[in-house]
Amino acid sequence: MKLGANTVLFGGYDMETAFKHLAMAGYDGVEVSAIDGMSEHLVIDRWQEIAPEVKRLGKEYGLELLAMEQPSRDPVKMEAAMQAAVEIGIPIINCGPGGKTGDEASLQQSIDDLGKLSQMAERYGVVLCVKAHVGHAIYNTPTTLRVMEAISSPNFGIDMDPSHIYRADENPVKAIAAVISRVKHVHIRDCKGRQQGPGKPEMQANGRGDIDLVGYIRTLHEGGYTGPLNLEVIGAREYSIAQCCTIAAESRGHMQACLQACGAR
Repeated sequence: MKLGANTVLFGGYDMETAFKHLAMAGYDGVEVSAIDGMSEHLVIDRWQEIAPEVKRLGKEYGLELLAMEQPSRDPVKMEAAMQAAVEIGIPIINCGPGGKTGDEASLQQSIDDLGKLSQMAERYGVVLCVKAHVGHAIYNTPTTLRVMEAISSPNFGIDMDPSHIYRADENPVKAIAAVISRVKHVHIRDCKGRQQGPGKPEMQANGRGDIDLVGYIRTLHEGGYTGPLNLEVIGAREYSIAQCCTIAAESRGHMQACLQACGAR
């Protein structure tokens, strides 16, 4: 498994600041944030001018470009994101499912949209991943299994985030085992409590919350998963560099210890 972090943790700073400090924390790679309103990193509307800088930063700081997070399922925006991914050399694009929890029509619409985007991903040679998200149409293991059954494209995969599964009142260790066959990306963070949001950024740091991340990573390892393990901490846009670095370093140390504990490193 490759240890990475989403640059959204440093959403209040420029992209080089994110790359520099994630490299200092010892990460293998990065997930580049293309999340409107949370960062000004890979802005999809201006990807052509930003792409050379992303490639330069990856080389300069020795960080593999593991993934991109672009949450919108709008086909025009997603096609631009896929074009950017091909140019930069990013293999995976993570998006959100959209829709509304408990609404069958909404779930079917999400599945239909993701199916079409998966066909687009095939044309561009990238992998599109979606994760269960609190409040959205795909939000737990049963709805994740629905989308897995409906979309057979080899360019489609599941992005598992234990904090969302935990807040859906499930056990993330059991949940990851149920979907491991199609998992192609993992967003990882901790969570204290089962409330709607993930909590303050510092409480999203691995090891601070209630989730059995050791068991979660062990299950990934035993299931043969070798893809990215990307920290995704949101809400830190107003945080100081020191605060962001502390969260990054603490989480990376916990992730490394988990990998060592299960024999993956």
